[in-house]
Amino acid sequence: MRKKELLAPAGDIEAGYAALYYGADAVYLGLSKFSARATAINFDEENLDRFTAYAHHLQRKVYVALNTVLQEDELADLIDSLDLCTRCHVDGLIIQDLGVAHVMKEKYPWFEMHASTQMAVHNKEGALFLKNMGFKRVVVARELTLKEIEEIASIADLEIEAFIHGALCYSYSGLCQFSAVEHGRSANRGKCLYPCRAEFEFQGKKTHLFSMKDMALQADVLKMPVDSLKIEGRKKSALYVAAVTNYYRRILDGKGADQNLENDIKQIFSRPWCQFHFNGKDKSVIDRNFVGHRGLLIGQVEDIYHGQIKFKTAHKIARYDGLQIDCVGQEKPYGFSVQNIAVNHKSVYEADKGETVLIRLPKGYPHIKSGSLVYLASSSAVKGKYKYTKPKESLYRNNNDITVHVNVKNNVIEAIYEQYRASLEGVFTVAKNPEKCDQAIQEAFMKTGNTKLCLKEVVIYNPQQLFVPVSLLNQLRRALYAQIRFEQEAVLLPEVEKKVTPQTQWSLKVDNPDYLTAVNADQFAEIVVLLRPQMSVEALRALPKDKVRLALPAVCRRPEKYRRLVSDCLSAGYLKWEVANYWGLAFLPTEKLDISLASSVYMLNSQAMNMALKIGASGVMFSIEDTHSNIAKLINQVNIQKTLVVSQYVPLFTSVGCIRDNDCSSCPRGELWFNMKRNGRQYNALSRDCQMMVFDAEPLCIAEEAKDLHPDLKQIDLSYGRLTIPEVKNIIKLILSENNVSNCIKANFCSKMI
Repeated sequence: MRKKELLAPAGDIEAGYAALYYGADAVYLGLSKFSARATAINFDEENLDRFTAYAHHLQRKVYVALNTVLQEDELADLIDSLDLCTRCHVDGLIIQDLGVAHVMKEKYPWFEMHASTQMAVHNKEGALFLKNMGFKRVVVARELTLKEIEEIASIADLEIEAFIHGALCYSYSGLCQFSAVEHGRSANRGKCLYPCRAEFEFQGKKTHLFSMKDMALQADVLKMPVDSLKIEGRKKSALYVAAVTNYYRRILDGKGADQNLENDIKQIFSRPWCQFHFNGKDKSVIDRNFVGHRGLLIGQVEDIYHGQIKFKTAHKIARYDGLQIDCVGQEKPYGFSVQNIAVNHKSVYEADKGETVLIRLPKGYPHIKSGSLVYLASSSAVKGKYKYTKPKESLYRNNNDITVHVNVKNNVIEAIYEQYRASLEGVFTVAKNPEKCDQAIQEAFMKTGNTKLCLKEVVIYNPQQLFVPVSLLNQLRRALYAQIRFEQEAVLLPEVEKKVTPQTQWSLKVDNPDYLTAVNADQFAEIVVLLRPQMSVEALRALPKDKVRLALPAVCRRPEKYRRLVSDCLSAGYLKWEVANYWGLAFLPTEKLDISLASSVYMLNSQAMNMALKIGASGVMFSIEDTHSNIAKLINQVNIQKTLVVSQYVPLFTSVGCIRDNDCSSCPRGELWFNMKRNGRQYNALSRDCQMMVFDAEPLCIAEEAKDLHPDLKQIDLSYGRLTIPEVKNIIKLILSENNVSNCIKANFCSKMI
């Protein structure tokens, strides 16, 4: 039976100490750069060093999340971050970017690589591929059922990590492009503006279509066949981390799910709880009515009069606690601090469970109806309940063990550690007391001061037993120790290939083979067809086989659905394929095929492209989120085919969260489109095959802005366009002339991506 690691978050060192005190086996945290929670406080070197030293003293582990995608100019900063993690003895790194993986494998092989949930691993094939790449652990997508997790966990010699508690994203992590494309702030770079929490106009009313409840598996964590149980919350307080860690530690230790501890968590921070899809598809995981922290439900308003509410409380409340009340028409519950409580018309400091209370509302309170739900959103008692100890700042720090070789000769003494060397000249005579001479050398080099070095051993070579003055030994030690660094040499980036593309060619991508009746195949070097299980190879036979590239989708919960179609296509001689997620690289016989990577396998730096070559890809695609300036730097680097998408209906969300009104048992399935609006912008949503995709009503188009860029291919992607044949012809004509379609969006292409 697998031993389960309880993995807690730390947005700062106080949260880290709280996690360790309340029983976390490991803590994950972020640095100032490349963290998917960039707005958390995160850790500088001093705090990281202090914290890892203390955690290791307790025999716990520390993982650093470097789980964002990097642009080319940021590679030098990546090296600084990896050097910092080396100096601070971090146990493993949680990563998303293939470029980070490439650098780690080449220059930092001692680190464990953990595949972030941002890599959207949602099936066994994806996990297998990453294992073969060298990842020790895979963090699976939150959307999975217990059965799916069990299947992935059956992979031998691969650690599996799964979320058990905390906030949920509407979209699969790593596949959300809403914040980046619409607002210039990328979730894949830790700067998400959380558009999933926003209010949309839908079917005549305003509602929170995509605002998820919080995950809380509670006692069901004991069913999880995984190695690590992960609590979300690097932006949460130390109090929250303490309470949640304590709650799950007790469950794992066989003490059960304590209702009182659950109540504590809800008073600190909690949206309504759900188990997401752990037990199968669940449509109740979205909270359409309110967003943000709700609290512990403690009653319903019975009456409102003279600026007071009356209700029977299901939990003890006290003066200065915080209450929240659901108010119809407001995005968030109305919250206020309790300033007075009356029980039986007498003022009291606190009221016990079961008592009927009168509580005065602040001036300017909104309209509150009888029956409105009342929540205890903060509690002074809980705030003082989760105390924890922490070490003295100077007590724990990491040291680096070294072995120094000291050679004493007639006229020179030298000290050597690995490639570092220091020497001093002098005239040395035979020692009167050789033993004291060796002892003096030992004592001199033990003085490591503030260098963070720890002397493991001094190997002395002094065959003539020569005496060296202590002053010279100290001088020699300082000269050697001043040189020693534990940083790596700067990673050698590939030489720029001054490869000039003779002429950029064009690629066309469709999800509807009928569009191809409007296409002159001679205009395109490549025609990409996005497959669906219902398709037939017969639909492709009219196309020139040497031009056709077949594409697999980013999300495929049941790869076996594609097995027959893929087998038919391979038998028919289709050898060019595109994959949008790592599962496709394990599903296809890649050694026999020409495989390119879609834009959802992010390529924002040359190191990622180098890794793409190493895993057998013949081509890559620039990210939809990327900028003109970064793409310009990459076009002539790395000898791999590069494609730039110049027009596309961009999937902003890709989700399992269904917004159909019917329940699953009566669902007609099939394809259904929805229209919605937010801040004056129109959006379309597609429900198909138990998956939701949300699009801006206008396509991305940068044909004019990309005129000066000359990648190997420029692509027109018509997938999800719902276009007529005349519209297809018009779009192709415009873009091949390097003109934009009307009313298009630009994403980050002409600006700086944050």
